[in-house]
Parts: sequence; structure tokens; C-alpha cells
Amino acid sequence: MKGLILSGGKGTRLYPLTYTRAKQLIPVANKPVLVRVIETIRDAGVNEVGIVIGQTGPEIREAIGDGSRFGVRITYIEQPSPDGLAHAVKISQDFLGDEPFVMFLGDNVIEGGISALIRDFTNHQWNSQIVLKRVPDPRSFGVAVLKSDQSIEYLVEKPQTPPSDLALIGIYMFDSTVFQAVNAIKPSRRGEYEITDAIQWLIDHGSHVHAHVHDGWWIDTGKPIDMIEANCNVLDELTPGIAEDVVIEHSQIDRRVKIERGARVINSIVHGPTIIGEDSLLENCYVGPYSSIYHHVTLANCEVERSIILENCTIRDTDARLHGCLIGRNVMVQRKLEKPRTLTLNLADNSTLWLV
Repeated sequence: MKGLILSGGKGTRLYPLTYTRAKQLIPVANKPVLVRVIETIRDAGVNEVGIVIGQTGPEIREAIGDGSRFGVRITYIEQPSPDGLAHAVKISQDFLGDEPFVMFLGDNVIEGGISALIRDFTNHQWNSQIVLKRVPDPRSFGVAVLKSDQSIEYLVEKPQTPPSDLALIGIYMFDSTVFQAVNAIKPSRRGEYEITDAIQWLIDHGSHVHAHVHDGWWIDTGKPIDMIEANCNVLDELTPGIAEDVVIEHSQIDRRVKIERGARVINSIVHGPTIIGEDSLLENCYVGPYSSIYHHVTLANCEVERSIILENCTIRDTDARLHGCLIGRNVMVQRKLEKPRTLTLNLADNSTLWLV
């Protein structure tokens, strides 16, 4: 069995962070989401993985390399334009050949992995298995209606009046019959080759498409609030620990905290679940639960909780506690000490700022 990860999206809902970084490389609990997807597939016993890339391909190639660091072999597949998930399958046929494969969207985070799903798929004569999740508002998803035997009756893409609350969440398993489907369907009204149309083609032509309804948490990390929520969920599963060379002086560290090598914590309080990245400095700080502080970050005379702070940031001398923040790379946040006490800002396009 092979793996196929789709990692070509622009991530417009995560602007301004994704002006300068592929959305799949934004970290959750200090690990890029794409790396979590690769490890999820690897842990299910699949070690040959294709990654479909688009405009952010060079950055993804640099970050992931040949996959050997993660115990897999990576093949990169160029998608010249974002023509839909079924199109991504279509252009991957040379890589996939006749083998069954698991397809995973590269910005998804799911609880519990997929080992059991792959085992079920390989032990049955199904042509496809798709993962569904009950969601409060399925209008922005593909939506499935099931038969009594858990096979799919029909699918509809982004319906205004959903026939069920079962959304397709971006994890699929196929055998080689899917290539008949992706080569037979036409572009949808929005000009894309929809994977829902390909799956519906399989159903209409007698293939057995099985549904698995996922009971655990799942998050599409497409928006800042989703990234924060995914970070919280992953931190709940964090294995705490403090690297040997970490310096801790006059500080209180919760037992649910992970501190990576080279970090220093001086005169600070850290409550978990929280992760502090390599070579970061916390001095005279409070870092509250559900915070991910990436590598080479400096926090001084400030308070942070339920936030993601990316690498090489400096936050110091702030009056208000930072809560629910997603702060990109190389950002400086500090209180202006000299007069006049003006507010001086450099904000990227599509930024949002709250003042207290």
C-alpha cells in the first residue's frame, strides 16, 4: 500500500502567515502539520509516500527532503494548478500504479491515527473507504448519506441544504478502480475535478464504497482558530519531559510541560499542557496552558496562554496577557517605553489586531 498526501493549497484562510509559509508547515505542538500527517501514514505501516505540491512546492521539498528523517520514501508530484482532489489523484497514477493507497489532506490533524482503518481496508473487498465525521454545519464539506450496511448511498459537494451531518474530512482509501473514475468525470461548476464526483462514479458503477464514521477529534487546520484548537488537542496528548541541558532557575514548572534542548526558564511560571521549543528563553514570564512556544523564542516580562508562537519571535514588557494568539515567525511584540506613548505597528495584509 502507498500513501498520497495533498499539499498544494495556498492557505488563503490563514493569511497573513501563509504569504510566507506553506500552510502545511505551520507547527502544532512544535511539529509541522505535514510532518504529523507523514508520521500518521508511516505509523500505519505505509512507507512509500507521494506528496502532491503546487506553488509552495520548493518550501515543502526543503522542509521534508527525501523523507528518510521520518522513516519513509518521498516522491514529489507537481500539480501545475489547483484543479481539485480528483485531479491530484489522476496526475499521481504513475506513482501509485496498481497498488491500493491511502490519501490524506496535508493540513488535517486527527486523533488516534489510521492503522485500524488501513487494516480494515486491506481485510475487506472494498474498492474504497472514506472517513466521515459528524459536524454541526456540513455546508462547506462533501456530505455523505449512508445505507444500513455503512456503504455510501450518495454524496453531494457543499450542499446548501445538507442531507445529513456526515462530512468527508479528507482521508480516503482506494484501489486502482479509482483511476477509471477520475478519468471519467468532468469538472464541476467551480472548474475542479471533485473527489466526491469520482466516489459517486464508483458507487454508480457498482463499486463498494465503505464509510467509517470517526468518533474522535479531527480538525482541518485551515483557519487560525482551527490551528489553536488543533494545538490544544495535540497538547492534551503530549508526553511531558525536560531535556538534560535545559536551564531552570527560580521557576515553577507544571508536570504536564515539555521543554526541549537548550531552553532556559528564569524566574517564570509554566503551566501545561505546554511545550517550550529549543533554545528559547523565558524570563519573568507566565506561560499558561495550551501554549506552544517554538524554537529560538524570547519571552520576557510577559504573560501568554492558549497560543502558538513561531520561531525567532521576541515578546517583552507587555501589559496585557496574550490569549488565543497565532504569531508568525520573526515577530517583535513589545511595549513602547519612550515618549510619546504611541502605538507603532507594522502589519501584513489581512492582519487582525485587537487593542485593550
